[in-house]
Amino acid sequence: MTRIIKTLDEISQDYDALFCDLWGCVHNGIAPFSEAVAALTAFKAQDGIVVLLTNAPRPFPSVEKQLSRMGLPNDCWDTIATSGDSARAAMFRGAVGEKVFFIGEDHDQSFFTPMDIVEDPVDIQQVKLEDAEGIVCCGPFDAHADPSVMRPEFLYAKQKGLKLLCANPDIVVDRGKTREWCAGALAQLYTEMGGESLYFGKPHPPIYDLARRRLINLWHDIPDNRILAIGDGIKTDILGASGEQIDSVFITGGLAAIETKTQDHPDQKALDAFLETEMVTPTFAMGQLR
Repeated sequence: MTRIIKTLDEISQDYDALFCDLWGCVHNGIAPFSEAVAALTAFKAQDGIVVLLTNAPRPFPSVEKQLSRMGLPNDCWDTIATSGDSARAAMFRGAVGEKVFFIGEDHDQSFFTPMDIVEDPVDIQQVKLEDAEGIVCCGPFDAHADPSVMRPEFLYAKQKGLKLLCANPDIVVDRGKTREWCAGALAQLYTEMGGESLYFGKPHPPIYDLARRRLINLWHDIPDNRILAIGDGIKTDILGASGEQIDSVFITGGLAAIETKTQDHPDQKALDAFLETEMVTPTFAMGQLR
């Protein structure tokens, strides 16, 4: 049974590093959560390493700037691993060809910033769908529109045999009190229609490989049993941690607040029922990161 805890410091002494989700755990898309900032700062004060592990479809520097504008202190974390960087490396190695049809918003154009770590990168060109060899998806054109609006384009793309590179496997996020669709919803639709989607964020292994490399660059090779993953996505953060044999804390007051009847803390019966339905078992659960 998943153990409900009230604060991170109840268990923090058992871990040397955190793989901590951002949206829904550390901020709400608009402002940081002060208790989460305090919890991360306290973990670092005991010589812990904090890796922000995010399905943001953008490079590390872009996410860092966003966090700074939001007011998140840069002394509560050590490094960032983004699904965007993991996906970008695959794109520049030619995973979906050279001519790509881009799905996303203008602020996602940083995804196409060249990467020094990729030797002999392919020459990526953004083209119309009819000229494309593959699709790069950082998110919907309109985060509030139902993903089904892309069915005509996806039917055409499937018939051409195009692969879709998904830079953010999240299905939805909550920006303040408004729920928005993410790239994962489009990739899921494309797969359901018979297309092939390639994923590089949580819960898939490439982003964890990137996080471990960032961790080694900062410190040293920390064993998996000394790493703790924190997140509010049961099918991304928690499922991914389980697949990597990493302990996890499920933040129930995020995406699953209603299902787990979370006020300050989750209701044990509601939590157990939700986890049984999802068939994923986190090590710990708490209402909010604090």
